[in-house]
Amino acid sequence: MSDSTKLAVVTGASAGIGREIAVTLARHGWDVAFSHLGEQADAVETENLIRAVGRRTLSVRGDVGVKDDVWAFYASVENAFGRAPDVLVNNAGIQTWAPLLELAEADWDRVIRTNLKGCFLNTQRAAQRMIQHGIRGAIINIGSACNQIAFPRLVDYTASKGGIEQFTKVSALELGPHGIRVNCVAPGAIEHERTKTEAPDYAKHWGEITPLRRVGTTVDVAKAVHFLATAEADFITGQTLFVDGGAFSVPNWPASYAAR
Repeated sequence: MSDSTKLAVVTGASAGIGREIAVTLARHGWDVAFSHLGEQADAVETENLIRAVGRRTLSVRGDVGVKDDVWAFYASVENAFGRAPDVLVNNAGIQTWAPLLELAEADWDRVIRTNLKGCFLNTQRAAQRMIQHGIRGAIINIGSACNQIAFPRLVDYTASKGGIEQFTKVSALELGPHGIRVNCVAPGAIEHERTKTEAPDYAKHWGEITPLRRVGTTVDVAKAVHFLATAEADFITGQTLFVDGGAFSVPNWPASYAAR
């Protein structure tokens, strides 16, 4: 089946990385449905970008961490497109900045519910519908390069993304016999609306310590997702693809040793 006949679902696609993923898939001939909890104006902008390249789209406001919202979303998708998705991209995610000893329980619960439980609920429902419709699909989970190293003040976010990586492996094992591939894309330092507010001159700061000497972009992530969604990746499952310019593969050498 060619890309032009396929349907992709992307969670959290009203802005940022999710929007870029949705629009990239649309540019390659996919119809795209997406869920979001952002501003309606942002969702409309994503819809307009998808329609501008000639693809159909649907946006539904809902919480990825609430089962009733997730089930209703997939019902809306099938009602609008007459079919289950061929691809799911679990992109929706949030983070809080707080030291372990000060992190509020409510913030921990909110991050885990959105990032990890949301990934579980969407994967479960999308896979059920793929199997019901006989679709040999693909699921791509958005993890994080923080899985490779400890990130201070991001314990809830790091725990959720580490969980996603292991969830990806188990899902690949169980869904493989149904012809459904499950992989993880783990972005490193990616410049977009949110990260620009994290530190002054975000791109310069991260670019200087990245082997490729630049910060990542949302396009870099979207390209990796598109690859894993296509037939080019038909024999790849249970894997994590780090999109970090090599930043999180660099050992913490003493400066005098690294300079040799």
